Formats: sequence, C-alpha cells, structure tokens
Amino acid sequence: MNETIKNQLDHRTIREFKNEKIDDSIIESLLDVANMSPSSNGMQLFSIIKITDQNLKEELAKNGLQEYMARAPYLWIFIVDLFRNYNIAKENYQENDEMIGFDKFIQGFTDSIIAAQNVSIAAESLGLGVNYFGNIHNNTKHIIELLDLPKLTYPAVGLGFGLANQKPQLKPRMDINLKTFENYYQVFDNYNEKISAYDKEMTTYYDLRDANRRVDSFSKQIPVKQGSLIANRNKMFETLIDQGFIVK
Repeated sequence: MNETIKNQLDHRTIREFKNEKIDDSIIESLLDVANMSPSSNGMQLFSIIKITDQNLKEELAKNGLQEYMARAPYLWIFIVDLFRNYNIAKENYQENDEMIGFDKFIQGFTDSIIAAQNVSIAAESLGLGVNYFGNIHNNTKHIIELLDLPKLTYPAVGLGFGLANQKPQLKPRMDINLKTFENYYQVFDNYNEKISAYDKEMTTYYDLRDANRRVDSFSKQIPVKQGSLIANRNKMFETLIDQGFIVK
C-alpha cells in the first residue's frame, strides 16, 4: 500500500490547528493541484476564494455555527463559477442561456468538489490536517454577500487546512458492502440488522467537538441529522435562481 492510500485511510477531520505559517511554495503547489483537477468538458467551472481577513473568517464561522472555523489558519471557499466563461463568450458575442443552465451548474459544482478533494489529498500527503466546511450552505445568500460573489457564481464547499494541533479518533465507517453493488442497486430486507455492528461501534466513538461525550448510534443520528433542516437551507434553490442560473 502506498503512502497516499495510507493517508486517505487515516483521514481525520481536524478542527484545531497550530498557529504556524505554511511555506508559500506549498500553497502554490496546492493551488496547482486544484488547477490541474479533472473538469467536466475542460470548462474549469470553479474558482477559489482564499479567506485571509480574520473578521471575515469570524463572520463565516458565525454563519456556519462552528466557531472553530474562524481558527483555521488557511480557509479556502470553492465556488461554482459560470461567470468567467459566460463573460468570455459575451465578449465574443456568443453567449446563450445554455451556458448558465442547471446542467452547467451541476458541472461547476462537480468541478468545485473534485478540486477541493484533490487539494485535501495533497495537503494530507504533506502532513497537513484538513476540514471540510459544508456549513457555508447554512445561509448561502449571506455567504454570497460576504464574499461579494457576482451573478452566475455559487458557494460549493469550504476547506480549512494547516498544521494539525490534535489527533482525533478515527471515525468509524459503515461496511463498504452496504454501499457497493454490481450492475444494479441492491435492496436489503433489514437495514437495522445489517448495521447492528456498526451501530455498536459508533457508540464507542468520541467526537472531539464534545470530547467527553460518546456519540449516538448511527441509526439514531439519521433522524436528527438527515431528518432535520438547518435554518435557511431551504432557501438554497431560491438563492441559486437569484444568482442568475436558469433552472427549467
């Protein structure tokens, strides 16, 4: 097994970082990795906002309801960016509505996530810790205002990274056999039975956000996390339309 795979199998979400600067050459390398990431049709429909203003970090953390976001020494927001290519086409009198449709939005969202994941893998291979921030979707309209995003852009995911200042417990995962099928989707007769061992394993895991408390079993987390709505997230689609994307 090579070192890259070892790092991936040892992935942990890092929420506390050392207050140390990373060499500029490493940052440039991570940006090069993002830039060379696979892209749908080669259209490169993403951009990165590097957050260096501490006041802005604190506003993002407040929006995301995760105070440790403000302590990430390096915080990048990956955004769907159809604005750039649309304006290139417009300058050549070749713009059309297909360029800003929902299909292209999905391409841009996919490009953004792939780029973020490539940066994450590269950062961990260099001994850095990383943390994804999906909390930017708690109020996407506010994020758009904070980052001064133009029409035809949309926040996809945040990525914090730096030198780790903690070693959290490795979070258990569901058996891969429940997520892997051949040729067609397999439906099981009893899912609780299938995850019974995983449920027990999860109750031995300590989440460092509440270091003195074990987490609930996975089956109990589902209605709490997947079955509830964070305030303002029901407005994400509305914000998408406000940003000028054409949804038919």
